[in-house]
Amino acid sequence: MTKILVDGIEVDVPPDYTLLQACEVAGAEIPRFCFHERLSIAGNCRMCLVELKGAPKPVASCAWAVRDCRPGPNGEPPAVSTKSALTKKAREGVMEFLLINHPLDCPICDQGGHCDLQDQAMAYGVDSTRYGENKRAVEEKYIGPLVRTAMNRCIHCTRCVRFLAEVAGVPDLGAIGRGEDMEITSYLERAMESELQGNVADLCPVGALVHKPQSYNVRPWELNKTESVDVMDAVGSAIRVDTRGREVMQIEPRVNEAINEEWISDKTRHVVDGLRLQRLDRPYLRENGRLRPASWAEAFGAIAAKLKGADPKRVGAIVGDLAGAEEIFALKTLMGALKVQNLDCRQDGAMIDPAWGRAAYTFGPGIAGIEQADAILIVGANPRTEASLLNARIRKRWRLAPIQIGVIGEDADLTYPHTYLGAGPETLAEVASGRHSFAEAFKAAERPLIIVGQAALARPDGAALLAAVAKLVQGLGVKAEGWNGLGVLQNAASRVGALDLGFVPGEGGLSFAEMVEAGALDVLFNLGADEVEVGPGAFVIYQGTHGDKGAHRADVILPGAAYTEKSATYVNLEGRVQLANRAAFPPGDAREDWAILRALSDVLGHRLPFDSLNALRKALYAAHPHFAGIDQVAPTDGAAALTTLAGLAGEPGREAFRPAVADFYLTNPIARASRVLAECSGLARGRALEAAE
Repeated sequence: MTKILVDGIEVDVPPDYTLLQACEVAGAEIPRFCFHERLSIAGNCRMCLVELKGAPKPVASCAWAVRDCRPGPNGEPPAVSTKSALTKKAREGVMEFLLINHPLDCPICDQGGHCDLQDQAMAYGVDSTRYGENKRAVEEKYIGPLVRTAMNRCIHCTRCVRFLAEVAGVPDLGAIGRGEDMEITSYLERAMESELQGNVADLCPVGALVHKPQSYNVRPWELNKTESVDVMDAVGSAIRVDTRGREVMQIEPRVNEAINEEWISDKTRHVVDGLRLQRLDRPYLRENGRLRPASWAEAFGAIAAKLKGADPKRVGAIVGDLAGAEEIFALKTLMGALKVQNLDCRQDGAMIDPAWGRAAYTFGPGIAGIEQADAILIVGANPRTEASLLNARIRKRWRLAPIQIGVIGEDADLTYPHTYLGAGPETLAEVASGRHSFAEAFKAAERPLIIVGQAALARPDGAALLAAVAKLVQGLGVKAEGWNGLGVLQNAASRVGALDLGFVPGEGGLSFAEMVEAGALDVLFNLGADEVEVGPGAFVIYQGTHGDKGAHRADVILPGAAYTEKSATYVNLEGRVQLANRAAFPPGDAREDWAILRALSDVLGHRLPFDSLNALRKALYAAHPHFAGIDQVAPTDGAAALTTLAGLAGEPGREAFRPAVADFYLTNPIARASRVLAECSGLARGRALEAAE
């Protein structure tokens, strides 16, 4: 540690701290535009100037390390002043330069109300200017459907350029020209390709880059802000849902160091319009082959008539990818009362069984634990499309110190250098046996990590492949104490929670694929499963939010609440229990899912033992105590799970792994209802066709 004086306050900081960080430790506020804690240091805005004793002129505190400060003549600690007259004059001068070319359009700027330049001009600027020349003009750029440009406002902080190059790994933006002619633009003004591109508008300290879908729609002081979690993938990113009245206006990231840091994917951010389009807002009943609006009593009566006297072996229930733990628990309890054994939550047919242990279907090392891995093998997964923020964490690990990363499966651009090993199970067998050249580097690692995706698990030989991976992990041995080297990459927000609740076939029960076959069941209860076709023959009760595939096949539709319209518990891919809070209300006659099931149970004569959400959660916590540990990951016995998995029977096939996610932007009914994401999907398909040519 090094001693340093900041405005007369002595603090001890690590020598690799910058002066800006040291000043903040001492409680001093340092203005900045270009500096960001998660990006490399540019030192080009000069707003963070401070006076360093002994320096001939003010220094940029973001780019000056504490170790480079010279002590006093008698060994006194270096002294920094953030409030001196010299510092004040320097900051006023910098602000004056920044405002020379900045247009005075704050009343119509989307950044108004949360603009760093506005705030710092008030705090550090002066009330007049010495410059009367014309302001420069810059043409607007097209950089895609998600970010709108107003480059007259750009102050060349280069945060956007550094984010895309360093964090996203897709250098879509760069600077051309020099001096007054410098401009930030994309290559030939093409649309940006990164699935994290929306974060550049959050990073922009002025109104040069703003979110295009929300442009001119809202002001920050009009919004009610609700903390929640994302369900577009299984990462469980921390988000903030902003509403005006009953309508969700925007979704922004929250800081969560253990999961998403402060980034979110474009699908998470821009699914907003999908929350209000193609919504189910009343019950429907199919008569003479056509759906007609119905009352709740009519819908419940039709369900009760079908279930009355039905053989429990001919009744089933399936769960989709966006369901919360509360409604899954309520549905399982109701099906248990009806003595139904045909239950399943594995919509993609993944060969995972909770009886094998929780470590068999969770991401063992945790998302933050990726930064400790020193070799990574990705089997049957494309983290960039299945879990964008997890992929960004892998890239962060590679940037900290380049490591060996091997990929078996889809040969895709993952935004970081990797070794493509092969397309299918045969390559995995070569690595396990040591015949592959990658095996030596992988087995020499102290903390090796194997990431197994749904492309490997959601196939008939998925259990055999999981057994092969478990044997490989066991063969590596535990070199670092407490390290769990097996990470199962889920891509559905509800999957881990549903597996924790045991929503899988009971004794003699049918699997998901068997239940949706033609004639397999008489009655099928579908809780938001929209990714499969249900064969003819069954009477289908669909409970969901959108008029998607599940509603098209339904005989009775019960309108539910989206994730922003209910208080629900989700468990992310690492097994972390998270709480999504209600930010808005469901449209029309739609209701929260657990409440629908509670009301239906009355009509069916099997009343569920809870009348409120609190009572439901009390029952849930009693049956599954780890759900009470909000934002905690329950410990798992990884060694026992590996032993169980290694003992699974079967032989892996020879077929190559197919991508688990065909289209990043259209993976669930809410996303498919979004016009913004549909445009992004079209651009992505166009780029894929260009690349194929």
